[in-house]
Amino acid sequence: MNRLLERQLRRFSGSVDAPPADWTGFLAAIGEAYDQATKDRLLLERSMDLVSQELLDRNARLTKEIQERLRAESELRLAQKLESVGQLASGIAHEINTPIQYVGDSVAFIRSAFEDVGRYLAAVDDLVGEVSRARTFDASVQKLAGAREAADLAYVREQVPDAIGRIEDGISRVSKIVRAMREFAHPDQSEMVLADINHGVRNTLVVATNEYKYCADIECELGELPEVSCHPGEINQVLLNLIVNAAHAIADRWQPLDRRGTIRVTTRAVAGGVQIEVADNGCGIPDEIKQRIFDPFFTTKEVGRGTGQGLALARTIVGRHEGKLEFDSLEGVGTTFRVWLPNGLPNEVVTT
Repeated sequence: MNRLLERQLRRFSGSVDAPPADWTGFLAAIGEAYDQATKDRLLLERSMDLVSQELLDRNARLTKEIQERLRAESELRLAQKLESVGQLASGIAHEINTPIQYVGDSVAFIRSAFEDVGRYLAAVDDLVGEVSRARTFDASVQKLAGAREAADLAYVREQVPDAIGRIEDGISRVSKIVRAMREFAHPDQSEMVLADINHGVRNTLVVATNEYKYCADIECELGELPEVSCHPGEINQVLLNLIVNAAHAIADRWQPLDRRGTIRVTTRAVAGGVQIEVADNGCGIPDEIKQRIFDPFFTTKEVGRGTGQGLALARTIVGRHEGKLEFDSLEGVGTTFRVWLPNGLPNEVVTT
């Protein structure tokens, strides 16, 4: 606006300091300059409104895309968990069947033994009745001796405690498996909670038993850890993927030789957090594919044994927890995966 006034003053007086010679023309020029400035301002405001609306629309699209991506990631994590549960279902059923068989066999034995003991006790009752009536009871004594021999009380006294112990052990094993499976499959809350990582390791090893029991021995060294703010179900999923991969690598290397390998799981407190290691002496990872193992859908396993989502999802989950997932591997020697999780307490943590 000032520049327009200066141009009009120079037009009518030749100087910005001298008064104009034609005041009427000068005022008309001032009005024209004002109108032009108003038009320019309105045009600028409309331009800014258009730019602002475009930015708002773009921001809305980005927000929607982010929400859809987060939803897709959540669905992928759930699908991976359900897939893992489905793959482990037959093995878990087998693990439950064995202790249930213990319980069934022991109950059948106790029922049979109790029937024999019942007959013996009935003979005892008959003898007591004969004695109380002060009659001869030679026949009753012979009947009692026969019942005692048939019941084999010495054997029953020896075997019944063992049978009861087997029942207790079977029930305990089933309860442990079901409890671990329930905790593994339980959906996470939207907020992070303080969790015992060692408890998650133990549960995951129970759930994955059938994956490694025929090919690997487990060495578990769990250190004293602080509680970690996390989504426990997601961390258990990471551990399951690493343990199953270790079992497959060991099976590929040692089962053709009719030998067993070793999976070593360790936890320890480190600076700023906790570290979980899953090490195996399996076939190792060839150098030419080390850069690709975290790529989605990349897998070297046959169809039905791997989808290529396990390690990709594990890295995504660990990243969401602001942690790190790294590995060392030597082909023909084995692989070690290391998970580092911070033990800070973000605002959204809920104490359970």
